[in-house]
Amino acid sequence: MKLQVIGDPVLHSKSPLIHGAMLEALGLDIPYTAHVVRRGELSEYLFWARENGVTGFNATMPHKEDLLPLLDEVDPAARTAGAVNTVGLRDGRWMGFNTDGGGAVEALRDGLDIDPAGLTVTLLGAGGAAKAVALALSRAGAERVFVCNRTLSRAEVLCGQDPLGRLAPAAFDADTLSGLAAGSRLLVNCTSLGMEGCPSQFESVSFLDALPRDGAVFDLIYHPAKTELLAQAERRGLKTLNGLPMLVWQAVLALEHFLGRPLDRSAMAAVATNALRGKGI
Repeated sequence: MKLQVIGDPVLHSKSPLIHGAMLEALGLDIPYTAHVVRRGELSEYLFWARENGVTGFNATMPHKEDLLPLLDEVDPAARTAGAVNTVGLRDGRWMGFNTDGGGAVEALRDGLDIDPAGLTVTLLGAGGAAKAVALALSRAGAERVFVCNRTLSRAEVLCGQDPLGRLAPAAFDADTLSGLAAGSRLLVNCTSLGMEGCPSQFESVSFLDALPRDGAVFDLIYHPAKTELLAQAERRGLKTLNGLPMLVWQAVLALEHFLGRPLDRSAMAAVATNALRGKGI
């Protein structure tokens, strides 16, 4: 049994560190390595992996969408999200899953003590990460998730893919964001604004002033560990969470798929988090 993470680039991935720590804690001698697979090489990789004892792998850019038509079966949640980040070999068949959205929900519950059930959420962005998180929030029972994007048509397309009808498209201008934030307990940033190396920043974070006093801000970015959005939210006394717990929790859920059994999720999350902290992450 071997496990991998594939992508291009992928050698910087934290997945080997996270999964390696969890597997060691479980007493399992299963290697987990990073393997470069370029766009267009997925079919060859799937054949190679089967022949070389790879029984599961995580996928990062640029493969999350390209995997869908190549797998034998895709979990309904991953099919709806239009992306796969976890693949396991079961009875000779490649099975695809998406643990990004579930990881975000578990991170909220663990890191902010927030259960999405019944919440109104303002979510920024309409890309792949936003789609996975928005749909997971809907499945978790959020009353309404407003998907805000500069290109409104992209938000409309995303919201139209929610079978539960709990997502609503919205604009990204300051007035709209402030109006939505006033009625939301949670604001989630799924854009790259504030990411290390990203030339773009928020023009204004005045919408944070509209959040209720018990509101929270979840930024999927974890480099830097504290974005300007989170720093400004803290100054306003709001609860904050960066993207590192989501990275941890999606890995915990992925490992359950790889091993085909439930784990003590909280214990595994603690092991993974300690491993990252040990490396100064």
